[in-house]
Amino acid sequence: MDRVSWRTQVLSNHLVHHQTTSDLSPNPCLEFSPPEISECFSFDVKQMRNLLDVHNLPDRDWMFGVMMQSKLFNPVQSGGRVFVSPDYNQSMEQQREMTMKRIQYLLDNGVFKGWLTDNGIEAAWRKFALFEAIGIYDHSLAIKIGVHVFLWGGAIQFFGTKRHHDAWLKITEDYAIKGCFAMTELGHGSNVRGIETVTKYDSSTGEFVINTPCESAQKYWIGGAAKHATHAIVFSQLHINGKNEGVHAFIAQIRDADGNVCPQIRIADCGHKLGLNGVDNGRIWFDNVRIPRENLLNSVADVSVEGKYLSATNDPDKRFAAFMAPLTSGRVTISVAAIYSAKVGLAIAIRYSLTRRAFSLTPNGPEIQLLDYPNHQKRLLPLLAKTYAMSFAANELKRIYMKRTPESIKTLHVVSSAFKATFTWHNMRTLQECREACGGQGIKSENRVGPLKSEFDVQSTFEGDNNVLMQQVSKALLSEYIAAKKRNKPFKGMGLEHMNEACPVIPSKLTGPILRSSKFQTDAFCLRERDILNRLAAEVSHHEAQGDSKEYAFIQSFLLAEDLGRAFSEKAILKSFMEVEDSVPSGPVKNVLGVLRSMYALICLEEDGSFLRYGYLSPENAGAVRQEVKKLCSEIRPHALALVSSFGIPDAFLAPIAYNWVDSNSWPSVQ
Repeated sequence: MDRVSWRTQVLSNHLVHHQTTSDLSPNPCLEFSPPEISECFSFDVKQMRNLLDVHNLPDRDWMFGVMMQSKLFNPVQSGGRVFVSPDYNQSMEQQREMTMKRIQYLLDNGVFKGWLTDNGIEAAWRKFALFEAIGIYDHSLAIKIGVHVFLWGGAIQFFGTKRHHDAWLKITEDYAIKGCFAMTELGHGSNVRGIETVTKYDSSTGEFVINTPCESAQKYWIGGAAKHATHAIVFSQLHINGKNEGVHAFIAQIRDADGNVCPQIRIADCGHKLGLNGVDNGRIWFDNVRIPRENLLNSVADVSVEGKYLSATNDPDKRFAAFMAPLTSGRVTISVAAIYSAKVGLAIAIRYSLTRRAFSLTPNGPEIQLLDYPNHQKRLLPLLAKTYAMSFAANELKRIYMKRTPESIKTLHVVSSAFKATFTWHNMRTLQECREACGGQGIKSENRVGPLKSEFDVQSTFEGDNNVLMQQVSKALLSEYIAAKKRNKPFKGMGLEHMNEACPVIPSKLTGPILRSSKFQTDAFCLRERDILNRLAAEVSHHEAQGDSKEYAFIQSFLLAEDLGRAFSEKAILKSFMEVEDSVPSGPVKNVLGVLRSMYALICLEEDGSFLRYGYLSPENAGAVRQEVKKLCSEIRPHALALVSSFGIPDAFLAPIAYNWVDSNSWPSVQ
């Protein structure tokens, strides 16, 4: 057939109707069927939630109720349910004002009572619980509160002494003043030692004088500074008699009671952001601003009336460490918030995947639920297992923080740094996968996953850039290694005690039962950390032998340092998971935890190239790991609804797509 004839036949086929012998017939309209009808709960969801949330469950539920009762939290009817979430159609200015109105509402309802004035352990746990529930609603609201209470208020608590506590804590708790935390500068973020703001002491007046000497020294990204903050904790280099005594913290008023910017202070708005537009981030310049001598937060060092510098230690490194130690609270709260964000995303995406169907295997056959596709299971269920593991680890991090002592500060710093980086990276990866797993519905702001991505993206860089934090983790482990070798004594602390024992041996052939055994999983994770630490020490030593400085040698070894940070973090998470699993009596909950723990361990083995790169796994064994992950997905699948229900997040804090998405998108819903 020539081309003209062929084109004629094609056009004819388009225009002329032909009868078909196909037995395909139109499917009836889709109807939403709640997953609870077909999915059974094989374990006690309340028991599982107790393991996940651990403390103050009634306080959490009360906090959810407080928010659901007010129109300030933007209740919206959809699909026969009421959902609460911020209105992201609002302008930046409107979002900021709504954040302040919500804070006032929470204040009026007694939410912040005792947050800074009650030093009891029960009050501290309650504060954590309420703050976590608030963060599930809106990250901007949590950050705005966190800056005022945990950063400004925490600085007063930990850097200050009794005179500061008496003067500032109660009025901070009552929001009689509004505090911000002026550490970051245009030119310096993670490198706090390098900040350029300068403060000098004027003995003739008994005042400190704060100055921004250059544009790169302007305070930047200061939450609350652009509109609402009246006072700031200002981090600055302290110059006494021509000598720089290092970074210190001062209290400075930046606005009066009427909201007017104070003299010799300039403030500018950082402007619209990718997310967190309910927080008014600002920039601050100090033009020789004078503050009373008493406004130096002096728990670590002081300056006498005559201008003499006073400190219990002459070591500037120890002084700096003492100043930075209290800031671990920020990394703790960020770590926990990241996991709750991942829980919200997974609860929405998994509930949707249990009701949305696509394609059928036979003509006129029923379409298949998304979560019954093995590849969809592989996308979401390993992330679910990781979220469980990190939830248990986050609880352990809170316990370490609550029980902190001067001797445990270093461990707290290392663990909080590792978990902050690991958890926030995990959250962003989880939200992206959940967004994609929800298809076009994941794009809609009302379905929450997209806005959560924007709101939480900042976690990767604030309170310490994740990559920098992981370098600090590796550097601390290397220091412990070198110190132990020099002392010729066993390793003690930082979770390195396993290096005192014989090196684990991975079996040459890995079967399913071996891969699922806690002994194998522990051995594999310990072997990885042990070997990479040895390699890092050897590589740094090699660079030093070639004449490089210790600092430059470590920088040159960054690839191994990255591997070590990951190895440390994932091993610590696995340990926390196993401790929770061991605490549970035999029964359905323990059985499900065992499957989740194996999924967490094996997905880490599959995803980290170190296990193949350094020869801990052969290609054949790596293949066995991958196949076992696939089996574990099919075993977790029947528990998926129960596992996300165990998060304890009220329906109203999820999204329409998690429930009757047909009704919520029907024509009557837009009338």
